[in-house]
Amino acid sequence: MSDETTGPAAGGVEARIGEAERTLAAAAEAAAAAEKRAEAEIQALEADLERRRTESDRVRKELELRHEEELAAERQAKERAIAAAEERLEEIEAQTDAAEERIAAAERRADEAEKAIAVESARAREGAAGWLRERIDQIRREGGDK
Repeated sequence: MSDETTGPAAGGVEARIGEAERTLAAAAEAAAAAEKRAEAEIQALEADLERRRTESDRVRKELELRHEEELAAERQAKERAIAAAEERLEEIEAQTDAAEERIAAAERRADEAEKAIAVESARAREGAAGWLRERIDQIRREGGDK
């Protein structure tokens, strides 16, 4: 009996072992496929990350370049504004100097005119005094003749 029991029982165990081996092989295949999918997804994610980094670097460099260009343009605009202001200041200073020279010349002319007026006033007073003396002398002569 032991041969009979071992025979069909052994066949059942062998069948279960065979089934377990097939299940294990299927699980191993599924695990290998899942590992390949995971590796492919990781590689895809790494490639995507690298593309995004590259794009990010490119955009950053473009922004830096644009910012540098804007700063350079602003510096040039400031320099032009400063140069224009300095030029205008020089013009104003030249106009101020010319105005000061005209004022000094006008003051000299005013001084000369005042001196001329003083001379003419003195001459007029002397003339008036002389005329009055002559009139007085004339009146005295006419008064003495009467």
